[in-house]
Amino acid sequence: MHPKLKITVIGSTNVDLIIKSPRIPAVGETVIGGEFFSAGGGKGANQAVAAARAGGDVTFISSVGSDDFGAKSIEGFKEDGINTEFVKIFENSSTGIALIMVDSSGQNSISVASGANVDLLPSEFSDEIIERIKSSRILLMQLETPIETIEYAANLAAQNKVSVILNPAPAQKLSDDLLKIIDIITPNEVEAEMLTEIKIVDIDSAKSASEVLLKKGVKTVIITMGSKGCYLRTNELDFYQQAFKVNTVDSTAAVDVFNGALAASLSLNKNIIDSVKYASAAAAISVTKIGAQDSAPNKDKIESFMKSYKTKLE
Repeated sequence: MHPKLKITVIGSTNVDLIIKSPRIPAVGETVIGGEFFSAGGGKGANQAVAAARAGGDVTFISSVGSDDFGAKSIEGFKEDGINTEFVKIFENSSTGIALIMVDSSGQNSISVASGANVDLLPSEFSDEIIERIKSSRILLMQLETPIETIEYAANLAAQNKVSVILNPAPAQKLSDDLLKIIDIITPNEVEAEMLTEIKIVDIDSAKSASEVLLKKGVKTVIITMGSKGCYLRTNELDFYQQAFKVNTVDSTAAVDVFNGALAASLSLNKNIIDSVKYASAAAAISVTKIGAQDSAPNKDKIESFMKSYKTKLE
C-alpha cells in the first residue's frame, strides 16, 4: 500500500471496567444487580481499532503502563493488525482505566484515571514517530492526551499536507491557532456548543455552529448528534445524515467507531459524503453490542449492513 494511504492515530489507551445495571446510581446511591465486563478502551485506542477493522492501514501512537493491562492492550492491537511500534510503555505509570456504568437503555456514565496517557508528550516523539506522521495520509486525534501533543502533531501534519481529523472529545476549549489547521472536526452537540457557544438542538443550530467553525478556518465540520444523526458542512457542502435505526444496547463507543470508520473510508479514497454514510453505519452497528473496542465492526459487516438497510427501505 502506498504510504500516503496510511492512517496514524494519536491518542489514549484505557482499559474499560464496565457495569451494566438497571440504572446509573444517583450520588450516594448503590444499585445492586449489575453485570460486569472488562474491555479495551480509551478514545485513541477505540478509534485505532475501529479504523483498522473498517479497512484502514493503521499505526497507533500511544502510551501504557508497565502492567498487565498495558501488555494485554498491545496484544489486542496487534490482533487487529495495528502497527504498535510506537505504543510506548512507561515503567512508572499505570495504564489508563475507565470505570463505566451503563443503564438498561444504553446510556452511560464514565470516570477516567488517565495514567500513562498524560505522559504522551511531544518530547516522547522520536525521529521515527515524526517521519511516520509526515508520511501518513490521515492523522486522527482526540483530546484524552495532553493538548500540547495534539497541537504539535497537528502542526507537523499540516506542514506536510497530511489531513488532520480531530474528534474534540472530551469537550474543552481549543485555540484558534489549532482550529485553523484542522481539516475535519467531529464534535458532538456538547463539544460543538463548547467550541462555538451555540446550543445544538436541531439542524439549524448545527448549521450555525458549523459556520462559526468554518470561519475559524476548519475545512470540514461534522456534528454528531447520536440518534438524531449527523450534520456535515463545508464551504461547498451542506449534508444531513439520518441515524440508522437500531436497537441500542450500549452507546459507549459510537462516536469513536464513527471517527475510525470515517478515517478508514477517506483513506480508501471515498468522498466525504460516502464516508459519513459509512461511518454512520459503523456507529449504528456498534451501539447494538456492549463494550468499546469489542463493538467496532469490520468492513464486510459495515458494507452488508448498509446493503441490507437500503433494501429494507426500498
